[in-house]
Amino acid sequence: MSAHAPDPATPPADDPLDPPDPLARERAHLAASRSALRAMREDVQALDIRDVTANWVNAAVLEAQIEDRIKALADLSHTPLFFGRLDYLHLVGADAAEGAEGERPPPEAAYRTLHIGRRHVHDADGDPMVIDWRAPASQPFYRASKKDPLDVGLRRRFGYTAGDITAYEDEHLSDPAETARSSKLLQAEIERPRVGPMRDIVATIQPEQDEIVRSGLGGTVCVQGGPGTGKTAVGLHRVAYLLYAHRERLARTGTLVIGPNASFLHYIEQVLPALGELEVKQATVDGLVASVDVRGTDPAPAAVIKGDARMAEVLRRAVRSHVTPPAEPVVVVRGSRRWRVPVYELEEMVGQLLARDMRYGAAREALPQRIAHAVLVRMEEAGEAPDDRVQDAVARNPAVKAAVKAIWPPVDPAKLVLRLLSDAEFLAAQAEGVLTPDEQKTILWTKPVRSVKSAKWSAADAVLIDEAGDLIARTHSLGHVVLDEAQDLSPMQYRAVGRRCSTGSATVLGDLAQGTTPWATASWTDALRHLGKTDAVVEELTAGFRVPREVIAYASRLLPSIAPGLAEVASVRESPGSLSVRPVPTGPAGPAGPAGSTGLSELDAAVVAACVESLTHEGSTGLIAAGPAEPAGSTGLSELDAAVVAACVESLTHEGSTGLIAADARIPALREALTAAGLPYLSPGGETTAEARLTLVPASLAKGLEYDYVVLDEPAAVVDGEPDERTGLRRLYVALTRAVSGLIVLHAAELPEALSLSE
Repeated sequence: MSAHAPDPATPPADDPLDPPDPLARERAHLAASRSALRAMREDVQALDIRDVTANWVNAAVLEAQIEDRIKALADLSHTPLFFGRLDYLHLVGADAAEGAEGERPPPEAAYRTLHIGRRHVHDADGDPMVIDWRAPASQPFYRASKKDPLDVGLRRRFGYTAGDITAYEDEHLSDPAETARSSKLLQAEIERPRVGPMRDIVATIQPEQDEIVRSGLGGTVCVQGGPGTGKTAVGLHRVAYLLYAHRERLARTGTLVIGPNASFLHYIEQVLPALGELEVKQATVDGLVASVDVRGTDPAPAAVIKGDARMAEVLRRAVRSHVTPPAEPVVVVRGSRRWRVPVYELEEMVGQLLARDMRYGAAREALPQRIAHAVLVRMEEAGEAPDDRVQDAVARNPAVKAAVKAIWPPVDPAKLVLRLLSDAEFLAAQAEGVLTPDEQKTILWTKPVRSVKSAKWSAADAVLIDEAGDLIARTHSLGHVVLDEAQDLSPMQYRAVGRRCSTGSATVLGDLAQGTTPWATASWTDALRHLGKTDAVVEELTAGFRVPREVIAYASRLLPSIAPGLAEVASVRESPGSLSVRPVPTGPAGPAGPAGSTGLSELDAAVVAACVESLTHEGSTGLIAAGPAEPAGSTGLSELDAAVVAACVESLTHEGSTGLIAADARIPALREALTAAGLPYLSPGGETTAEARLTLVPASLAKGLEYDYVVLDEPAAVVDGEPDERTGLRRLYVALTRAVSGLIVLHAAELPEALSLSE
């Protein structure tokens, strides 16, 4: 492999269309590609649809499609238009270089050199300047190797700075004289500091990741991946690939990305648009089932029972309990004739509908038609010749409607759940043999509730209402659903998600070691069963590309306690000095200090403010002080808080983002400490910029987020903030693995035993 950077001594090209050195030629191709993309966009903007639409509705639809197309063709100057190139040994046909929107090169065309990028770009003749990373011809860029070059002679990667090519690196895959080596440009792209939301990994997808990304739409894939393995990015790129390969089908059926919270969704929301996909919806599980206002919370024992899959049977019984055996015949009067349907026949109809296990609402709609059909049979036996209009009229007859209301009354999902949770006798009748008396008592509300609106519904209650709603009327199914951080879902939440893809497929992403809810899943087999996807393929990503080896090895000491048998992530990144575990001596205020003890001395505050000001300038910052330090406790700030502020200042001397992660209970004190120190900070989900690179993160919201540098405050407090030790250690495992470049752990209290060994 050979790497190249620009040579300042290289004279300018005599012919700008054919520069003498490869880097200049690639720069010329980039400029030409940007011009071609601009021309493609201008062509769409110039479209006149006035004579091609039949009415204003068609015109509005077409205008919206054109607007989306214009957005997709935007040229982001800071984003490389292409990041790689393949030189094939043999010509590649036009069908292998098709664009995501069906852009087809001339059918007789064939190519040997192809540039790989985020979207398809073609010239005025239709020949590709850049081919979509999802096209078949692009696949060898990710999978070709010295052992299996896939007909590729040369793979070239490009290094960029602010959207301009600054270097390139060649691999001659079919040359036996060249030995296989790791790519420095690839490593640099993986380790590039991150400011702002999550970015795509389209230039750095690894072979094992690409296999998951390009797996078919027909099957569900479950990806078990530890911290830094790229599972979230893999899931998002899989959506982008499926939209490329099955655009028309998914345009009809829809796609959805489900994340654990709004902060996480905000963090990932720019990935798909950067890949040209603007129509994918995002939601949380709570948002999916939000049919009532959630204003309450459940104690952990109640939430666990409400999330148990057994509640589905309780709800099924509760819904069906509304069906009442017919007590009297139905008599339909039409003109001078009276038509009678006896009780036994009505009982047969009800029994048949119950035996079919139909949705409650669908069966309720079918019952009047069955009664009407029985009346029509009698009419025909009497010599009449009724048609379908007569059957519909009979089904709407007041006597039939009254009978249906008495036998199969309407059921409101929220009112049903309200009755279950507030009526002990009703719950006992429906939960007999399913929930124990103690379990029933645990989920019953202690105070009566007057109405659905006045109830303080919990998130688990909303899921129960969603389940009841599906028992009454089938939930609409999408074509594909991506479920991230899936390990934290309860069985009932899995069922809620599964209903959204009952006729489609799913990509399930998670890490069993990061399950931090009391109901976290114990195995993917159980999770997929509740999701309704027992035939799913489970893939495991064990190679870590983001978290440094030293950091992941330290966090992995917790695995035997939190996820026995789970494979440790093997990080490919060596970064000596990336981990610093620092004990903080405690003073009179105690390990964490009281919530209000955040006042720095005037001198200390001025010093910190000066450091912050210096850090806004380019270059390094040094703080020189005469020792010894002031006596402990003289600053008014607890020793731990002072150490945290200092560690944040230290981390901000590096390029990229910094996350300060702490137990939720510690956030108010740290907020005051940062404010007193003059350190500006963001909340989770806030977009980092060059001016605001520090984010204060409650441990409960850290999952799925990444920062270049992380300061972790008091691990023991993170553990103690959870209802049990295993959940607390899992929460700590999550917090320890959010760092991409460096981690500082500060503790005044004792570390958990697994972490204190050989500290």
